Amino acid sequence: MTNDKLASRNKDLVLRGLAEFTKGNIEVLRELLHENFIEHSPGNPSGRDAFIEFTANSPVATARLEIKRVIADDEYAVVHYHMIAQDDPRGSAVVDIWRLVDGVITEHWDVVQPVPDADWIPHGMF
Repeated sequence: MTNDKLASRNKDLVLRGLAEFTKGNIEVLRELLHENFIEHSPGNPSGRDAFIEFTANSPVATARLEIKRVIADDEYAVVHYHMIAQDDPRGSAVVDIWRLVDGVITEHWDVVQPVPDADWIPHGMF
């Protein structure tokens, strides 16, 4: 049984973090990520400080993020969004999975897929 209060808190925390991040406030990650944050995506470093430095220098730091849906429970928040980089008008479909413990993000997984030409997706990506 999911704890609705924790689910709501997790959803709000992740959405607030993404809102700040998209405004250019990368430092919000210091507040949201556990010091021993674990990253599961290939090529991305674990550890709060290493992850923040990596993210600050990655394309996501300057991309526009259009959130399409958020699903949360008492341990996870999942965000599906359209990431549009300045040099890529079609962008990518992204799903981030965040694990939270005691109001802090402890782990992260993601799936990233380039948005193909519209002819390949008659029902749309989102």
